[in-house]
Amino acid sequence: MKLHGDLPDKIPLFPLPGALLLPRARLPLQIFEPRYLAMLEDTLKTRHRLIGMIQPRPGPDGQPLLAAIGCAGRVTGFSETDDGRYMITLTGVSRFRLKREISGFSPYLSAEVGWDGFSRDRGPAERDAGFDRDDFLALLRRFFEAEQLSTDWDSLKDAEDELLINSLSMLCPFEPEDKQALLEAPSLATRRETLVTLMEYALRGGGEEMMQ
Repeated sequence: MKLHGDLPDKIPLFPLPGALLLPRARLPLQIFEPRYLAMLEDTLKTRHRLIGMIQPRPGPDGQPLLAAIGCAGRVTGFSETDDGRYMITLTGVSRFRLKREISGFSPYLSAEVGWDGFSRDRGPAERDAGFDRDDFLALLRRFFEAEQLSTDWDSLKDAEDELLINSLSMLCPFEPEDKQALLEAPSLATRRETLVTLMEYALRGGGEEMMQ
């Protein structure tokens, strides 16, 4: 799947706190609210089949605001349950910048978006030349033990750099603002560095001031 210069300037938005989608990664979602069922139905009629995942955040007057950057995913799989819900899979295509929310007759949000600055999202998988896998996995094991999480450690040892770092960024139980920082990391190396910082901070109990 390579859309490159064929990305639309308007996409539907799915604001979901704490949900992170990254380029070339897959995000399973359960769709059951009527507005998002309508969004899915409309999306499947388009050629690109893109949905923009984006973080909502509290605004100054209590009304939710949307983050400046999200990630668009293509619907690459879906199935319907007996009670009318849909289980879908989004495959990350590219990050985007929110330009303007669009109000209209649809029950869900849409927006004008820009794709400039994210060309590497639509290229080959990234590598992390400075990645020390042994040290990283040792830290990850401590973090998982502290959070009482389990995983298949053998598969982590063999996973490609991008798949490992991005999958952990999406799955680890961080706060929405931390997920946003992982999304906005300009490269795989900086995402890995952010991920390490977040795990180390969690292991310190989150009570100490971050290093300046």
